[in-house]
Amino acid sequence: DEKSHSRDTVRESQLKSENRCDALREKQDKLGHQLWDEYEINYEDAVALGYPEVTAENREEVAATQVSCKNRLRALGGYNPSAIEEYAEVKVRYDGLNAQYVDLTSSYDELVGIIDRLEDEMRTSFITAFEAINHNFGITFKELFGGGNAELSMTDPEDVLTSGIEIKAAPPGKVIKSLMLLSGGEQAFVAIALLFAILKVNPTPFCIFDEIEAALDDVNVARFGQYVKRYSGQTQFIIITHRRGTMEIADRLYGVTMPQKGISKVLTMDVNDVGKDSILKDESPKH
Repeated sequence: DEKSHSRDTVRESQLKSENRCDALREKQDKLGHQLWDEYEINYEDAVALGYPEVTAENREEVAATQVSCKNRLRALGGYNPSAIEEYAEVKVRYDGLNAQYVDLTSSYDELVGIIDRLEDEMRTSFITAFEAINHNFGITFKELFGGGNAELSMTDPEDVLTSGIEIKAAPPGKVIKSLMLLSGGEQAFVAIALLFAILKVNPTPFCIFDEIEAALDDVNVARFGQYVKRYSGQTQFIIITHRRGTMEIADRLYGVTMPQKGISKVLTMDVNDVGKDSILKDESPKH
């Protein structure tokens, strides 16, 4: 009886131990899952980290450290385990874009510098040319009109590259405040004076005039012709005109006639050949 009672006691103790062991395994599994869910690490890896064992003496201290770490993690917010890889990809893209930005910024600064230098050169060249043309304009105007005065002025001297240009001209014996008060012939003569003032500053080897003296009277046509003659040594002029005074100063004349309807013929005359047997020559294309 005593042995049977002792055996039953042992079996009861064994059953309790097995139940307790199963409960501990369940708790261990639960703690293992919790460890993975919260820290993404298993028990073996946690042991391999080599942290000191939690004992009754340091349990409170470890618990306080755990609470502090959890609070710090909570303050950091959500954790992205692929953040390092994503950062590397973004860093590569950023470095590429930043290199392009630096290159564009450098190119922009260089272009701005070139534009500033060009504007300075343009400003200097314009002022030099403007002053020379203004000086020549006053001379050519007096020579063509036989007196009077004329000048050019800028509407905005502080910004010459965008400034407008005003023309002031007064024939001899007149006080003119606006070019609109001049007659059509006088306005044309002012334009011709300005044209020759420009040609003095920037001579050209070839120039074509298309009836620019049509509005002039006979006296001024003669003055215009003599002025053209003066410049003919350095510039070749082709003048389209119907005025006799202009034709008289020409070295060679070209005319177009229509002997038959729809058929034009070009005739030429060398003024130096006037008085010889052959004056007019047919310059029409031969078919």
